[in-house]
Amino acid sequence: MVTRRGNRRWLRRATTAGALVASAALVLSGCAAGDGGSAEAGELTQEQIDEAMTTPTTITYWNWVPGVEEQVALFEEKYPAITVNLENVGNGGPHYAKIRTAVQAGEGAADVVQMEYQYINSFIVTDSLLDLAPYGADELEDNYEGWVWNQVSRDGAVYSIPGDSGPMGNLYREDILAQAGVTEAPATWEEYAAAAEKVRATGSYISNLPSNNPGQLVGLLWQAGAKPFSYDGGEKVGVDLTSEKAKEVIAYWQDLIDRDLVSTDADFNDQWYQGLATGKYAGWVTAAWGPVYLQGYAADTSGAWRAAPLPQWGSGKAVSGNWGGSSAAVLKTTKNPIVAYEFAKFINGDESSALVAANDLFLFPTLKSVLESPDFTSQKAEFYGGQEVNAMFAEISTTVDTDFDWLPYIDYAYSSFNETLGKAIADKGDLLAGLEAWQEVLVEYGTAQGFTVNG
Repeated sequence: MVTRRGNRRWLRRATTAGALVASAALVLSGCAAGDGGSAEAGELTQEQIDEAMTTPTTITYWNWVPGVEEQVALFEEKYPAITVNLENVGNGGPHYAKIRTAVQAGEGAADVVQMEYQYINSFIVTDSLLDLAPYGADELEDNYEGWVWNQVSRDGAVYSIPGDSGPMGNLYREDILAQAGVTEAPATWEEYAAAAEKVRATGSYISNLPSNNPGQLVGLLWQAGAKPFSYDGGEKVGVDLTSEKAKEVIAYWQDLIDRDLVSTDADFNDQWYQGLATGKYAGWVTAAWGPVYLQGYAADTSGAWRAAPLPQWGSGKAVSGNWGGSSAAVLKTTKNPIVAYEFAKFINGDESSALVAANDLFLFPTLKSVLESPDFTSQKAEFYGGQEVNAMFAEISTTVDTDFDWLPYIDYAYSSFNETLGKAIADKGDLLAGLEAWQEVLVEYGTAQGFTVNG
């Protein structure tokens, strides 16, 4: 995964409110099953599964990852009767807007769709996803870490098969930190702040807190044990951005910003890429997909970077959060539920397919067997001084806090970040006021959509 430049075009900031759930009351019913594979009436037999997988059938898969054709080819080789139409209908907002439009129309939707974890609840609320548990997905739980499984399941239902993820760590320039007199990666956030002072004296920032990207900050809240969002699967949602733990995280970064120890540049643009390449940023608090992404944009700094776990909120602890990742969900409108489920299970849950995703497509895996495989973990990354970065992030993946949930209107939550907390970060202003403003607009929006918020 960290042997050559990866393509992370799937990384996008959350989109505008145009892709939002129109109404919490919208409920969609599934179409008749073309492969006769509805599992609602009872448990499927192996004979039904075998018949479906040997009957000539075509399904459609919407996915935006370059190179996913390799995984599709493996599936079609195993099941020659099945043809998979692979389509890229956009990523981020356009992808989800296309899904919503198609399922509401009742036609034109794919059978299987790529879906980031934070968006799953927004499709549960509209009853758009097929519960995969009756098709056998409930038997897959032990193949994944608990936090990963909790991202795709709720109350016994399984709505998606995990694919990739983004457990968070700390990438840093060993040479710049050494110049500053910092010989080891900071183990705690207190040590990180002290190191930030020394690094700033060299002319670099220890890292950047982006003003336009809620994903990183939400991952840091996750690590700290804050629970900013919750959803009961029905009409109740929780918005708790102003908890004491969340305030602690915000106060920490406020202090670093006030002392000009971290920058607040927007990320994933030319200026930010240059900052990584030229040493403006001596580090990047990022996710497990970050190592490959970084080496693609800062190739001239090869050998100078190292990877470490996130600094901790207490000495001796080992806790991380997650930033990013996606899964394969089956839409209720599919006419071939057995084939669609078997495809979703194979594309993300078959070890050969998952290894392709990890080693060729540079997606950080969730399947335990891959995270434990020497074919993945033993790779030495020249860019990181020969460090076995995959092995380190595989270990970090076991430390992600298990209990973390999302709003069923996360589209709006992420887009409104830019006008509230994100603006405060960009202005180097009052981050707590920005956090409180974000809290307020999310409560107001949820209430207006018919949810019971914090009730």
